[in-house]
Amino acid sequence: MTETAASVPAGPVQRALDRLADAAIAIAATALVGLVIVQGWQVFTRYVLNDSPSWTEPVTLLLLSTAMSLGAAAGVHTNRHFSFHLLAESLPSVARRLLAVARPLLIAAVGAMIAGWAAVLLLDGLDIKIAGASMPQSINYLPLSISGALICLFALNIAWKALRPAREEGV
Repeated sequence: MTETAASVPAGPVQRALDRLADAAIAIAATALVGLVIVQGWQVFTRYVLNDSPSWTEPVTLLLLSTAMSLGAAAGVHTNRHFSFHLLAESLPSVARRLLAVARPLLIAAVGAMIAGWAAVLLLDGLDIKIAGASMPQSINYLPLSISGALICLFALNIAWKALRPAREEGV
């Protein structure tokens, strides 16, 4: 992020996206706590009661998918995802600015593809129930679809912010 973009006060859209990312982090953290509780219960019932419930594995997978997906979306919002900054720093300023816009646009495209295909897979398996739990078989694609949409939204915001300094420097 450039110094110019960092000094611009956050507008209502940025504050809303910040709150959305905070909600994603809170849900991901809650999912991790839930995962620990469910797995703890599964271990207790298996080794102490010798009667392991069948619902713990699908619920654990859903909680893991939720934590991973929403955590990844929040990582895109805070620009803490995997990237190659050394290449960008060695380029001339025009190419660096172009890359600063192209990189989040590529991330947005990947997020849109994840959201779209996960939604297709979610809808495709809604009528099939998971063995041992009264949930649709495709429920694990719900957090993936939501996080794909969030990744797309957050990346488009980063691309927009990368374009803004060019306009503000001329003002």
